Amino acid sequence: MQALVSAIREHGIILPGGILKVDGLVNHQLLPDLTREMGLRFAEYFRDLRPSKVLTIEVSGIAPALMTALELNVPMVYARKKKPITMKEPAFTAQSVSRTKGGIVDLFVSSEFLGPDDRVIVIDDFLASGGTLRALANMIALSGAELLGLGCVIEKAFEQGRENLADLGVPIHTLANILELSEEKGVLVEEGR
Repeated sequence: MQALVSAIREHGIILPGGILKVDGLVNHQLLPDLTREMGLRFAEYFRDLRPSKVLTIEVSGIAPALMTALELNVPMVYARKKKPITMKEPAFTAQSVSRTKGGIVDLFVSSEFLGPDDRVIVIDDFLASGGTLRALANMIALSGAELLGLGCVIEKAFEQGRENLADLGVPIHTLANILELSEEKGVLVEEGR
C-alpha cells in the first residue's frame, strides 16, 4: 500500500530497541482516509474466505480492524487488556509480550462474542515476532472458532514473525513491510505482502 509506505517514510521515528514509532498514523493519531484504505485493502484480500468476524486487540488494532469489518459488513471484536467485571464467563484468555508496554499483557475475550460458529480474521497494527498474533490464534482455538487469516498494517520482516506463524496454516497479509530499521540507516520500507 503505497500511501502507507509514504506515510511511514515521512512520519516514522526509530526508537532504541528496534521500535518504530508511528503514533502519527496508527497508534495515537489516525489519518481517516489512510485508515479507510487499510480496511478496504484487508477486506479485498480476505473477502473470499467469508469471515463472520474480525478480531483485534485494544487499542491500536481497533481502527484498521473496524474499517475492515465495515467493508466486510461483519462484527469486530477486540481483546481487552483488562478484564471488566461485566465480562460474561467463560472468558478466553491469553498472554502476550509487549515491547511498548514493557512486559506481559493479559488478553480477554468474552465467550459471548466468539464461538464455534465463527470464521475469524485477525487484524492488528504490527507483525514482529508473532507472539501477539499467536496469543489471539490460541484464543480463537479455545473458542472453537475457525481462524481464516492474519492481517497486519506493518510487518517487521527481519523479526521472523511470518515464519514463526507458518504452522498456523493461514494466509498472512501485510500492508507495509519494514526490511531494515536502525538509527544509523533509518527505515527501509516497501509495500506489504
